[in-house]
Amino acid sequence: MEIFWFVVLTFMLGIYVVLDGYDFGAGIVHLFFAKTEQEKKAVTNAIGPFWDANEVWLIASGGVLFFAFPTLYASSFSGFYLPLMLVLWLLIFRAISLELRGQVHHRLWEALWDKAFGLASLLLALFFGAALGNVVRGVNLGMVENGVSTQEPHYFFLALWNPTFDPLAEHQGIIDWFTVILGLVAVVTLTIHGAGWVILKTSSTLNNRLKNIIFKLNFVLLVLVILSAYVWHYVKPISLNNLQNHYWLWIFPLIATVGLLGQFWIRTFKKDGTGFMFSSLFILGSFATTVASMFPTLLPSTNEVNPSLTIQNAAAHEYGLSVGLGWFIFAAILVVAYFIIQFRVFKGKLDDVGYGEH
Repeated sequence: MEIFWFVVLTFMLGIYVVLDGYDFGAGIVHLFFAKTEQEKKAVTNAIGPFWDANEVWLIASGGVLFFAFPTLYASSFSGFYLPLMLVLWLLIFRAISLELRGQVHHRLWEALWDKAFGLASLLLALFFGAALGNVVRGVNLGMVENGVSTQEPHYFFLALWNPTFDPLAEHQGIIDWFTVILGLVAVVTLTIHGAGWVILKTSSTLNNRLKNIIFKLNFVLLVLVILSAYVWHYVKPISLNNLQNHYWLWIFPLIATVGLLGQFWIRTFKKDGTGFMFSSLFILGSFATTVASMFPTLLPSTNEVNPSLTIQNAAAHEYGLSVGLGWFIFAAILVVAYFIIQFRVFKGKLDDVGYGEH
């Protein structure tokens, strides 16, 4: 049952990154590339009917984490308390920016909420990328100092950064040079992803410019991916063991590679959805590669005193996991039905939706 719930949690987080990821990317596009009022409306129209539903996947993932892996939930929500609060406030500012911008038709008012929306989207992408970096790098479980555990084996707490900015320091921080690199990968990836969604859902004059931007950003992304793979191996030398021992897992980095390389032909695609498909493949393939390389570890320990949190030692009791299976199936049917209806209602181009106009 632990493996089943691990797969469910991974699937839900992957869906969240793809769906809310294009929201963040659209916000970054809105901040840097949408110049005219018409272009800004095109971006908000593209995500307006979807953004709040997409965020439900994050809440649902948190619920599954609480239910299936309560030890990991308790450990992470205490250890990552500061960045989680920042993420919460950034999500709030993103939401109210979309809703409040159209309440007052004044240049300064609209500019204020435009910046709030774009900056919140940018910082969310950066923080979620850094969060993945923290999970890959591991944390000092038990707060070990000089070989002695000062706290319970699953407890840790991280400051926002440490004076050395070193991911291998005994007293770690949320932000170091390794997590910043993964944060930049996330920002560039989601910018490309969001631009692909805007192209898919609108017929804006912005679209041709976005194709050129995607093409150029993809070179940046390629360099960052190679750099991140190198430094990941430096920080965690055993990170590729699973891929070396189980060759079928190479399907995930292959999917990511296809998604990344496919973006270089963005300017030649005849169908507007092709670019978004390739960016989705890159995101899902990269996320699955990370999870597969870490399995069965959920949160690595950076010390030798306390063990890492795995799907075995962090999971709830077998009976509870079994009972939850029936409720999950019922909830999954409702969610699938909801999203089918939503995407049918809002299929095609959304230039005339007029989201945020009051």
